[in-house]
Amino acid sequence: MAPPGLLPASVRTGAVPPTPKPRVSRRALHGVLLLDKPLGLTSNAALQRARRLLRAEKAGHTGTLDPLATGLLPICFGAATKFSHASLEADKAYRAVLKLGITTTSGDGEGEVVAQRPVDVTAADLRRVCAGLLGAIEQRPPMHSALKHAGRPLYAYARSGVEVDRAARSITVHALDVVEGHGDTWTLDVRCSKGTYVRTLAETIGEALGCGAYLAGLRRTAAGPLDVRHAHTFESLEGLDEPAREQLLLTPDALLAEWPAVHLDETDAARFLTGLRRRLDAADAVAVRVYGPGGAFLGSASLRAGELIPMRLLSPVEVGALVASSDPAGRSPSAATP
Repeated sequence: MAPPGLLPASVRTGAVPPTPKPRVSRRALHGVLLLDKPLGLTSNAALQRARRLLRAEKAGHTGTLDPLATGLLPICFGAATKFSHASLEADKAYRAVLKLGITTTSGDGEGEVVAQRPVDVTAADLRRVCAGLLGAIEQRPPMHSALKHAGRPLYAYARSGVEVDRAARSITVHALDVVEGHGDTWTLDVRCSKGTYVRTLAETIGEALGCGAYLAGLRRTAAGPLDVRHAHTFESLEGLDEPAREQLLLTPDALLAEWPAVHLDETDAARFLTGLRRRLDAADAVAVRVYGPGGAFLGSASLRAGELIPMRLLSPVEVGALVASSDPAGRSPSAATP
């Protein structure tokens, strides 16, 4: 018998050892899940939860959504991660709730109140200010953001009481519409370029109105061609079995649905997948999505001076997996039509 000091603690104390958690068997999975992220969850936590639900080997999201924000968070699995940049670069749409008359240290309801001022604002006043913010404007990133400085997110400095110098960036506000409201609470629809901080936009609107404001609520409603109306909540996903969850995935090209499509015959498709340029009688384009026979998605490319230049390619294995999981026409019903 082993000396008492060498026995496991559970044996020495008589405690029942914890039951080990079953090991999750990951699998290769390719596609895009449109997730309706709930309030209070970080984007990374949402990503990991979605990954567990589908047992995916590889996953990534397409742009951070703050814990205080809800709405569209596209989750990319497998081959789709190669094209996540398209959603990162795309214009975004939000529904924002502004609280007028109060400014806070963080620009939202979690920060300490800095100042309070009376509010005397009409819908006409708000529309006038919003109209003045349309187009290209300069915006300085807020301290309470995930933007990194010297390897640390700005919010980490802010929580330590450290102010970091941030250069203003050029962003574009395409639309800023008053939805409803009265008194000190108003709802706006925002459509803007990547890199726009809606909390900073709320503060700018408040200052232009002369009363200050903070962002009381935020919901992302669209990212490029993807819309929150087609997104799924964790509650709905958890109510399905695994095959039903997998049926909800869009094919990777759904991220590129706004790009022009190019179709190749069997010979050119095979050579394109090896990274070779192909000659095409087509107009120049910064980015296109490329398909082979049967509508099989092959990857992305640019068109310049009659040449199709590969950018990001699927592997033959990935192409085969997507074709095998598609409908008889060779396309997933949920994917964008080329």
